[in-house]
Amino acid sequence: MEFALILPLMLLMFFGMFEVSTAVAVKRKVSVVAQTVSDLISRYESVKDVDVTNVFTIGKTILTPYSSVELKARVSEIYIDPADGAARVQWSKGDTPYANGYAVQVPSALIAKDSTGKVIANQYLIFSEIEYLYKPTVGYLLGSFTMKDQTFTRPRLSVCVLLNPVSKSDLCPTTVKQS
Repeated sequence: MEFALILPLMLLMFFGMFEVSTAVAVKRKVSVVAQTVSDLISRYESVKDVDVTNVFTIGKTILTPYSSVELKARVSEIYIDPADGAARVQWSKGDTPYANGYAVQVPSALIAKDSTGKVIANQYLIFSEIEYLYKPTVGYLLGSFTMKDQTFTRPRLSVCVLLNPVSKSDLCPTTVKQS
């Protein structure tokens, strides 16, 4: 009799702990994907569309053994305008890319300033955003929910990362054309 009363509670605790631990593992992988995408793109001097596609493929592989079907990724290069400290998109690729010139919120700690408080010129950031729709195994009880993460990194080999440059003499853009 006692076992019959306790069994539903035990099963609920068992499946609940299983789902919580799986969700924590998936959230960690989403964070790793965001860091990896940003880090890999920041290691280029210039990237082509195929390079970005390959980096996204690497990101999807990181999610193994979980499904990557629900993964949405975006990577953008952000220019910090020294005149006003505004952060604007230079280029963006992914499932829902930003338009050139789109304003992005950048943590103030990432914007370098000189000793007088003025924003230093020629600052670029690689910004990756990952979104994943997590569907629990016992989804009919809990429903699905979205996990998100984002990461900023600085280009490592050059001032900026050029997208599909025409020639080696292309310079980092310092103004953004509104599109």
